[in-house]
Amino acid sequence: MPTNCAAAGCATTYNKHINVSFHRFPLDPKRRKEWIRLVRRKNFVPGKHTFLCSKHFEASCFDLTGQTRRLKMDAVPTIFDFCTHIESVKLKSRNLLKRNDSCTTAGPSNFKSNISSQQVLLEHSYAFRNPMEAKKRIIKLEKEIASLRRKMKTCLQKERRATQRWIKATCFVKNLEANNLLPKGTLEHILPTALSSIPLEDFKIL
Repeated sequence: MPTNCAAAGCATTYNKHINVSFHRFPLDPKRRKEWIRLVRRKNFVPGKHTFLCSKHFEASCFDLTGQTRRLKMDAVPTIFDFCTHIESVKLKSRNLLKRNDSCTTAGPSNFKSNISSQQVLLEHSYAFRNPMEAKKRIIKLEKEIASLRRKMKTCLQKERRATQRWIKATCFVKNLEANNLLPKGTLEHILPTALSSIPLEDFKIL
C-alpha cells in the first residue's frame, strides 16, 4: 500500500526518486494533539500508518546530522496549502448565486446584492483556481531535481577520483625528482607546460 500524505489538499505519494520524507504523527498526546490541530481536518483521527510529508515542515525542523532525515523532538507542521477548502467555498458561492437568481420575489435591493456578489467572484477568481495543475507541476519539478542531484553526485564522484589520481601522480613525480631521476622543476614548470599542449580529448582517453 503506497504511503500518502495526510495533509488536506496534498497529493504527495512516496517515491524513492523524490527527495521527500514521510513522518508519523507523534505518540506523545500533547504533540499529537498539536499536529492534528494544525492539519485542520474535520473529525480527523490519525492512525498508525498516517503520515505527513516533509513539505509541511520548515527546514529548521529537521536533524540532518545522520544519514536519514529526522524530525526534531519539538518539530510541528506549519506549511499547508488549504486551496481545496477555497475551492469548496467557490462551489457554495455558485450555488448561493443560483438560488438568488431563481428567486422570483427579488426586489431592487436583492438584485443589487446579486450583482455585487458576482462582481466579487469575477474580480477575485484567481483565488479559486484548481490546485491540481500546480501539484502536477511541483511533482514534475521534484523529479527533475532528483535527476539533477543524481547527475551532480556522479560528477562529484568523478572529480574526487580525478583529484586522487592527480595527487598520486604529483607524489610520483616528486619522488623521481628527489631520486634525481627527473630534473628539478619538472613538477612546477616542465610538466604543466607539457600538459597544456595536450588536447582535452586526449586527456579523456588517458
